[in-house]
Amino acid sequence: MTAKTGAEYIKRLKEANNNVYIHGERVEDVTEHAAFKNVIQSMAHLYDLQYEKKEKMLYTSPKTGDLVGVTFLHPTSIEDLIKRREAITEWAKTSGGMMGRSPDYLNAEVMAMGMNNSIFAEDDQMYADNARNYYEYARENDISLTHTLIHPQVNRAKMQHEQKDANVALHLVEKREDGIVVDGIRLLATQGGITDEILVFPSTVKRAGEKDDPYSLAFAIPNNTPGLRFISRESFDYGKHQWDHPLSSRFEEGDAIVSFDHVFVPWERVFVCGDSSICNRTFHETNAVVHMSHQVVAKNIVKTEFVLGVALSMMDAIGIDQFQHVQDKGTEIMLTLETMRSHLYRAEHNAKLDKSGTMTPDFVALDAARNWYPRIYPRLTEIIRILGASGLMGIPTEADFNHAEIGPIIHRGLQGKNLAGYERVQLFRLAWDMTLSAFGSRQTHYEYYFFGDPIRMGMTYFSNYEKDTFKNYITDFLKGSSSLQV
Repeated sequence: MTAKTGAEYIKRLKEANNNVYIHGERVEDVTEHAAFKNVIQSMAHLYDLQYEKKEKMLYTSPKTGDLVGVTFLHPTSIEDLIKRREAITEWAKTSGGMMGRSPDYLNAEVMAMGMNNSIFAEDDQMYADNARNYYEYARENDISLTHTLIHPQVNRAKMQHEQKDANVALHLVEKREDGIVVDGIRLLATQGGITDEILVFPSTVKRAGEKDDPYSLAFAIPNNTPGLRFISRESFDYGKHQWDHPLSSRFEEGDAIVSFDHVFVPWERVFVCGDSSICNRTFHETNAVVHMSHQVVAKNIVKTEFVLGVALSMMDAIGIDQFQHVQDKGTEIMLTLETMRSHLYRAEHNAKLDKSGTMTPDFVALDAARNWYPRIYPRLTEIIRILGASGLMGIPTEADFNHAEIGPIIHRGLQGKNLAGYERVQLFRLAWDMTLSAFGSRQTHYEYYFFGDPIRMGMTYFSNYEKDTFKNYITDFLKGSSSLQV
């Protein structure tokens, strides 16, 4: 099969009839439901873009000779990494980086897992073969994936086996000749109801012990598997016009609780089964975290470019760009952008082949970027709010402008330095939807916790950072100073 089109993506969702619930009801057709239909159209556009920009978005499969998505590419050179990143960037630009779980994120993960699969063979060679086969299956069929990493927040002070209800978290129930049966709850699947399959993996941050082996699982199954339910949170797409809600009306991905009610998983779809040690090491030893971080940093560069564009447009619209404190805030965004670009450049140009023959970016650069951006993104949104000030409150709707009586009033009253009232309010509604609406608030929260608790991640970063070089530098410096004394 070849890379799919937008129409094929929608057709698959209709036929799959995934078991999705939202607002207290089961969804009969996600492609027509108000909470999902608009983001599904945005997702469909991503797939159509692959054909509109074939030279950037598609390549010839090494297995079948068909055209497949570049975001699945197994890179063997720095040029391949850049080619993949350029495809990632094309997708990110369609949403201003506001779709954090566009398909390329997990496409990079299954590639890394599939090519660097030896860790899974520690338990059984079958699991390593499964990982490689799944990567090829996902690539050849252009499978869209959601994923789930974390257990319910019942009592974070205890491990899963210590919980009062130890069976609430997803766990292994039974091993059968043809597969396994799992049961329990997992959090938090972004795009849960609007993708083809779900990838279940352990957390990248919270490590498990041997007593948590029943919870140590990794597998992939279709989203319409019997017993699998997606319970979506309230939608932040309120069915409003794109003019009024330019982001939330198009890019509201949704997040879902995932319920597994004695779900059967065939052996060929299992990668880890009851081995906490393998689960703890999977993301790092397959280099999946590196390739996922590469996608994230590329996406966040686009997102920062989008924020900067909004900020500069607001400054120009109301004539505040000559003030020092305004320019300084613009500088903050610019410095963030250029820092992220530098991290990405270093990551790509210092890339090396790993043991599987995969060209792998320099993780030191990516790890710094992925730890820093969650801390700085809330500041970027704060800058937009400061620049907009009361203008982010005075944002009537398009219907107000079209009203015969009040339209002319607000056209005149809300004009800007270089924009008519209609155009200025449209810009400020974009800034509001990016920062202050439910959608915008979710974006800030989402970026802050993208890879997990930033404090816990920071502790891991601090622990893993090579410190002796710097301590020895000071020791040697002080010794040198002592030798100079009379």
